Amino acid sequence: MRRTRRGRFQVRLPAQERTLLRQLAGELRELLGTEDPVLERLYPPGHATDPESDRQYRDLTRGDLTAERLAGLQVLERTVDATELDEEEFGAWLACLNDMRLVLGTRLEVTEEMGEEGLPSGDPRSAQFDAYRYLTWLEWQMVEAMAAGLPETGIDA
Repeated sequence: MRRTRRGRFQVRLPAQERTLLRQLAGELRELLGTEDPVLERLYPPGHATDPESDRQYRDLTRGDLTAERLAGLQVLERTVDATELDEEEFGAWLACLNDMRLVLGTRLEVTEEMGEEGLPSGDPRSAQFDAYRYLTWLEWQMVEAMAAGLPETGIDA
C-alpha cells in the first residue's frame, strides 16, 4: 500500500490475500446481524457503571454503528480487487480491517505475549491467528501510507 502523487492509494495484494479479505468481510457481515459476544469490542459501553443507561445508550447507537460498518464492508467488497483506491475507499478498508482484527483478537483472546510468541505448534487456532497477524500488518501498512501524505510539522522528534 502506498499513496500516489495524485492522492490516491495503490493497492498491491496477491489474489490469495484479496480472497482472505473477501472471506473475512463476509464473516463479519454475518456476525453483525447477531448478538455474538465477540462483537462486544465493536460496541463499547456508554456507561460502564450504570447497566440501564448503558442499555439505553446501546439501543440508541448500535443501529447507526452497524449501518456504518455494513456500508464500509460494502465498499471493501466492491473494491477488493482494485489496484487503486480513493481516500474514502481507503478509509473504509481501514475501518473494516480494524473491525475484523478486533473480532478475531477477541475470539482468540489475544494477549501481548501471544502477539510476540504466536501460538504453540499444532494449535487448531493457528489459521485464525495467522489471519489476525496479517490484518495487523496490513493495517499498519495502511496507516503508514496515510501518514505519508501528512504535511511536515517541522518538529524534530
